[in-house]
Formats: sequence, structure tokens, C-alpha cells
Amino acid sequence: MATRPVTLWERVAAWSRRNLPTRESMANSRVLRPVAHRVLAPELWRFTRRSVPRGVALGMFTGILIPLGQIPASAVLALPLRANVPAAALTTFFTNPLTTPLLFVMYYKVGNWLLHLDRSVPGQPLGDAVQAAPGWIDWLLRDVGPATAVGMVVCSVIGAVLGYGLAALLWRLWIARKWRHRHHGN
Repeated sequence: MATRPVTLWERVAAWSRRNLPTRESMANSRVLRPVAHRVLAPELWRFTRRSVPRGVALGMFTGILIPLGQIPASAVLALPLRANVPAAALTTFFTNPLTTPLLFVMYYKVGNWLLHLDRSVPGQPLGDAVQAAPGWIDWLLRDVGPATAVGMVVCSVIGAVLGYGLAALLWRLWIARKWRHRHHGN
């Protein structure tokens, strides 16, 4: 009797069922008990055409804007915004250890372009000659910090808008495909 090999997807699904908390275990948690009626509201966990794009937009926003603690932040913000909690949490993985360095370079370039920090100011060569060479902390606080912060805010808003639009479009295409298959029998 031959057994078929177990796929990676099946292994991940089995691991998730074993290790991720169930709705019942979260409802019985002492930590969540005071807010369980809010956290475990079915509309936050149900995949609908409105909650999923909200969750994707929220995940993109918090994933870009909050460098640490993105998943808890997106889950907490999903409550008042009525966004899909799993979609919000999973979308934060857009920023990961592989993409973060490239994204921070992009944030800096966008912020630098918006703030025009690279433009020369009349009389600046004279000021540069008189001013002592700044240290790296001064450079970080004057040039890189503000440009990166502005770039993060702008990119998080753009990412949230694009994420919402893309998720809503993909949802519509998926529903249209289901209808087409239902009516044509393919």
C-alpha cells in the first residue's frame, strides 16, 4: 500500500492546526476575557468583500509605519476599523528581514525628494566652509531621520490605498470567476 507524499502546504496547515490558538482557547484566556466580546466578534474574522480590503490596507499601513510590533498593532487597530484581523496580520509580512533594508532606502529617497534636502541653498557654500564637519548623529537627526520619517508616512498611505484597491479588485475578479464557472459549468 503506497502512500502519497505530503505536500508542503499540507504540512504548514497541519502545523497551524496544532500550534495556533483556537477560538475557544482565546475565549477562555484570562488575558483576553475582558475584551473577548470585541476581539472574537465574528465579523472581524469572517472574509467579506469589505473587511478583507480594509484588513489589507491596515496591514500595509502598520507594516510600513510601525517597524516593530506590526502584527499586534494591526490586530488592535482592526477592532475599531472593522477590518479582517487575519488579513491585516498577514499583510504586515510585506515588510520582512529581506525587504526591510530596501524599503528603508526607498523611504529615505521618497522623503529626501519631498523635503528637497539635497538642493543647494544660496550662500550654502560659504556656510559649509564656516561650519565644522558634523558628526554622524547630527547627520542622522538632521538629514536621514526626517527624510525617512516623511517617506515612511507617505509610503504607508500609498501602500494602504494600493493594497485596498488591489484587494477589492482581486475580490471582484474572484467572485466574477466563481459566477462564470457556476453558470457555464466549467
